[in-house]
Amino acid sequence: MRLPDVSQDLFTTPLRTPLPKRLQAQLLHQHSLVVCEDADLTDAEKVYAECGQQCPLSWEECILPHRMKRCVKIGEGTFGEVFSTTNAAGETVALKVIPLEGSEKVNGEDQKTFGEILPEIIISKELSHLKEKQQNQTHGFIGLNDLHCVQGCYPPEFLKAWDAFDQRKGSENDRPGTDFFEKDQLFIILEFEFGGVDLENSNGTLASFVVAKSVLHQVTAALAVAEQELHFEHRDLHWGNVLVKATREKTGTFLLDGEAHSMETKGVLVRIIDYSLSRLEIDDLTISCDISNDEELFMGQGDYQFEIYRLMRQENGNKWSSYHPRTNVLWLHYLCSKLLSMKYKSSGGRGGKNAREELARFYDDVLQYSSATDALQNCPMFW
Repeated sequence: MRLPDVSQDLFTTPLRTPLPKRLQAQLLHQHSLVVCEDADLTDAEKVYAECGQQCPLSWEECILPHRMKRCVKIGEGTFGEVFSTTNAAGETVALKVIPLEGSEKVNGEDQKTFGEILPEIIISKELSHLKEKQQNQTHGFIGLNDLHCVQGCYPPEFLKAWDAFDQRKGSENDRPGTDFFEKDQLFIILEFEFGGVDLENSNGTLASFVVAKSVLHQVTAALAVAEQELHFEHRDLHWGNVLVKATREKTGTFLLDGEAHSMETKGVLVRIIDYSLSRLEIDDLTISCDISNDEELFMGQGDYQFEIYRLMRQENGNKWSSYHPRTNVLWLHYLCSKLLSMKYKSSGGRGGKNAREELARFYDDVLQYSSATDALQNCPMFW
């Protein structure tokens, strides 16, 4: 199966209300990846600790010259740029580059602060680490390979890649050159695995409804694992936040409450991204985004996606710190509607017809379930 190039919005940068400093200190004190446990650290020092650094590094210390030469811009968001390159093993990876703490507005928005980037880093790490857990394990969330804080102007290789993207597709972002950023500009670089193309931009490239059924199964399993391990709600799982890429692996595996399960991939692996509205718990601490007063978010029209925001608010009574896993079910209902409406390369014969009928039944029945875990364990489509 041949999938198209990754879309512009592949890795959008979360807009998240920063944690209170007291909660940040508590959370980082307990977080296993933090090197220093001093609760009196500044926000910058906490981010450096997450990066395994004591201060900003140069670009060249983090990205070797031969990797820079291979950089290709593959996407952009309001707060940053996304480039692909290769790692030491020759595998394609995605570099998400986010400017920090500068006075210059980026694409019309204030730059993120260290305090604002910290929750994104922690959430990305926690979901990435689900692939290593002993009781609840999944590869369904985008893997975070590495993390750096760098200082200095954009390297020429990155600017060349930025210009090529602009000429090819047209960029909506400001060009991040020396005429825009100061020489002491700070950046966070998150290195992710390459997850493929989002569902919205894969319309017409997936093989059949048989593949669509596998996509929904993989998403449901990933959400169920995160529910059990982290009391996780994604809260913004539109089809631009579900990545698919071709694979030769015939089956995927996951652990749920210590029990191993497998599912057919049908030639496609799924990765979930963008935790801008997500909610999870680490021990007894909760990270969530309070959108109770964001009326604009609840006023959208023209797509079922916007209705889901209103249904979530109805589900949780506009209290966004509490745990209501049925919001994951609402997004599964939405995703199923998109999969049913997508174009496919072929009908898939009798198997494709049966898969379409199963998806239609799932769409009719899924809202009866209380969580993704409930749907995974009790919906006949997943038996």
